Amino acid sequence: MKSLKKKNHLEPTFGFGESLTVLIVILCILGFLIIFKQQEPQAPLFIAFTLLAVYGRLRGFKWNTVMDGMRDGLRAGVDPLIIFLSIGVLIATWIFSGTIPTIMYFGFEIISVKFFLPTVFIVCTLVGVACGSSFTTVSTMGIAFIGIGATLKINPGLTSGVIVSGAFCGSNISPLSGTTNLAASVGKISIYEHIKALMITDIPAWAICVVLYTVLGLNSKNVSLSAVHKMMDGLANGFWISGWALLPVLLLIVLAILQVPAIPSLGLGSLFAAALGWFHAPTTSITTITKTIMMGYVSHTGDKTIDTLLSKGGIASMLTSLALIIFALALGGLLIKFNIINAIINHLSGIVKTPGRVTLATAITCIGVNLTVGEHYLAIILPGQSFLHAFDNLGLKRKFLTRILNDAGAAVNAIVPWSVSGVFIAGTLQINPLQFIPWAFFPFLVTILSIITGMFIKAPKQAAGQAAAA
Repeated sequence: MKSLKKKNHLEPTFGFGESLTVLIVILCILGFLIIFKQQEPQAPLFIAFTLLAVYGRLRGFKWNTVMDGMRDGLRAGVDPLIIFLSIGVLIATWIFSGTIPTIMYFGFEIISVKFFLPTVFIVCTLVGVACGSSFTTVSTMGIAFIGIGATLKINPGLTSGVIVSGAFCGSNISPLSGTTNLAASVGKISIYEHIKALMITDIPAWAICVVLYTVLGLNSKNVSLSAVHKMMDGLANGFWISGWALLPVLLLIVLAILQVPAIPSLGLGSLFAAALGWFHAPTTSITTITKTIMMGYVSHTGDKTIDTLLSKGGIASMLTSLALIIFALALGGLLIKFNIINAIINHLSGIVKTPGRVTLATAITCIGVNLTVGEHYLAIILPGQSFLHAFDNLGLKRKFLTRILNDAGAAVNAIVPWSVSGVFIAGTLQINPLQFIPWAFFPFLVTILSIITGMFIKAPKQAAGQAAAA
């Protein structure tokens, strides 16, 4: 009988108080080391993961449970990990084919210093809408604009923040976006009903960003045109500058319209760019091309600025970011396996009795998942599944739920230094997250507007009475 009881012995459960304490400790470790001590996020995440694993074992969880939690977390991030590697290849091949240099060259011809920032924001928004991917926008147009901004002597943190705002705004309202479709599916509504709801918050946030970036741009100092012309000459001498070099961009947009998934789209875009680059320079050996795919493109124009900006990409360039994401996903897996995340979500969902409260609780949960798990898909799925019934019980339309999932779940991921998006942006644009986050206005604005909008939602009287009685 005793042995039977041991076999059926349940593992411990974390209550709300203990769960909240664990999360606060983890966030303090990450915040202190990453933000205050300005350490790279890999070591702090490894420390937090290890301490949580040991704490879980001391609390009574079996090592098998700990390992299962880690594995579950990593399974959730397989797609982002492959996308990271694919984008590393895309960057290298798009430089090799002349695609990114051509975008930069044409950009110098049409962009003025005064209106550089709003132009970057608007273009990144349009590209984000067209391809449905903030990551693709950042890794293509973003790199080009970073190069232009550097030549125009604009703060790289500011330029990066504008790029991030535009890319995530475009992705947020694109019917081709994975996160937008996911939010709609969690709420079990059509993608177009979901996007209409997003327009209520995203369009005002977009307009405010345009105004703010225009004002900031007006304060930019004039730059000598000789520096711009020198950069253009260096690009023309070192790369293939041609309208034909923009074909990979067109291909990526067509694949997005055809709803081809991100991973094969990035792979086809990379192979097409490599073939286009070889067509222009047929003497290039297959060994050189495969080395470029693995180690990244190395620029040899003789211009130090150009060579620094356009020597990047490749699978190897993403390995450091991959290590960070693996630790973040493993940490998130343990938090979910130990039921820490669910304990807090369930506590919050139990105290929401009004539309304003349920909106605020959902937003806080989305932000909390982003801060602790760092995975934007989970920041949509976990709060969405947990608060769906709360919205239904109040008689609220599910589009109000899906809107907050997209705004506070997907967009906020960009401004968390150790999140999937934060790590990707930092690695791709080669910038410390703390430098671009203060200038990435869109994720902040759209989340605030979503919460404010939720405060003015009125629940049907009958549903409100039922909720109060409950």
